[in-house]
Amino acid sequence: MGLFSRSAKTDGGAPPRSRTRSTVTLDASDLPALLEANADFVWRSLRRLGVPASWADDATQQVFLVAQRKITTILAGRERAFLFAVAVNVAAHVRRAAMRRREVLGEDASELVDPAPLPDATLERTRARALLDDVLDAMDLDLRTVLVLSELEEMTMADIAEMLSLPPGTVASRLRRAREEFHKQAQRARARAERTTVSPPSPPPSGEVPMLRLRSGEVRR
Repeated sequence: MGLFSRSAKTDGGAPPRSRTRSTVTLDASDLPALLEANADFVWRSLRRLGVPASWADDATQQVFLVAQRKITTILAGRERAFLFAVAVNVAAHVRRAAMRRREVLGEDASELVDPAPLPDATLERTRARALLDDVLDAMDLDLRTVLVLSELEEMTMADIAEMLSLPPGTVASRLRRAREEFHKQAQRARARAERTTVSPPSPPPSGEVPMLRLRSGEVRR
């Protein structure tokens, strides 16, 4: 598994030790607690920022390697803000690398998919996750970021504003636009899926992608 364990429990990103917020930085002794508290959060964030599942573990390790190098610059109480900012940069690099790989592999990339049949429940979850990933991939990164933090991490707008160092009004505006864009892209993605699937699954009764059912505990593989 390497540097981290995805099974680690999160505690909301609380500072490893009691310190005066935003005036004291971490040190090397805080790294184990930082990992334990935030490994799952970083993994989920990377997936929702467009990192393929097969690359997510390595990308998570990259984030914490950066944190290890810069541990003395991380402010106590701002750990998750730092890690999320690093995750955004790592995700951008990984997505570009994945795109180049797909271009090189072309149609041969389909050989990487396991053809074994899946149980109905697993298949439904897999399709829902794939549809959610497609929708998020089509969104602008700024909009995707606030939507992920709000809908999947269930953070308040105040917390998002603090994490991203944005005015609350900007977060509210982006979140409103993100929800509108999400539903627009969801309709397009569903239409594409119906054209390419012989027996597409029935859409949810609301006609919307089940974003609210794919909370942090359900988006994991």
